[in-house]
Amino acid sequence: MDAGEFALSDREFNRVKARVYAEAGISLSAAKRTLVVSRLSKLVRALGLPTIDAYLDHLERAGSAAQAQDFINALTTNLTRFWREEHHFEHLATHVGGLLQRARPAAAGRPRLRIWSAGCSTGQEPYTIALSLLAAHPDLRRWDFRILATDIDTSVLARAAGGIYPESELNGLSAGRVRLFERPGDGTIRIPAAAREVVAFKPLNLMAAWPMKGPFDAIFCRNVAIYFDKPTQGALFGRLGGMLAPGGFLYIGHSENLGTGSTGVRPVGKTIYQSAPALRARAAA
Repeated sequence: MDAGEFALSDREFNRVKARVYAEAGISLSAAKRTLVVSRLSKLVRALGLPTIDAYLDHLERAGSAAQAQDFINALTTNLTRFWREEHHFEHLATHVGGLLQRARPAAAGRPRLRIWSAGCSTGQEPYTIALSLLAAHPDLRRWDFRILATDIDTSVLARAAGGIYPESELNGLSAGRVRLFERPGDGTIRIPAAAREVVAFKPLNLMAAWPMKGPFDAIFCRNVAIYFDKPTQGALFGRLGGMLAPGGFLYIGHSENLGTGSTGVRPVGKTIYQSAPALRARAAA
């Protein structure tokens, strides 16, 4: 154990697991014990408390909403990059191309496109959606095109909203994709205004009530459910499927499967599912 870290008894670890599961649906395995010690020790020390047990007591009895959020932020994992699992973005661009071809001038207002990036972390996923779609389909600039990007971790949302990243984020990207970013020459890259303006970052706990009503033409929820147990995964994917527009698509992570949440959607590609209202109606009958 590093200097400055607190001991973590079995009882304390079980309390941590119970709290993060109740608050965020996250199921911590024994393999995460070292991570818990490392991340919570900083919070315990900052409050001047003697143990993790005392810290949990404080959260339960006198902790502020901000301190409760700090606890969740500390135990969430944020691993992402631009064009991660790139076949999803290629599939989405094709889908949106079809929507553009079929669109008819609306009697009032512009054609609408809504996409949700659930568990957006530091923003690479929703910005990749925006950058790739605007590059492939410039006509989207005349649409009512919006991307909702949500995450339970408020600290990553603050970073994402700025749209500024280290230049190392470009490593591995093609020259064409690199050209989509602004490069001010100070070691950073920036998301152009046209892409930033279509993305709205909002805090959201996927285990709580969802204020938005949808429907969404596409939902990305990738490498989020891997932190949940099987019943929670099935319930989440079922809710997400219910938020899709008819024919809309759900994109999940490469190591995930829908489990009991497959009602109303059908597989159409590698970790890609399409809303099939007829299937949902048949299951409900």
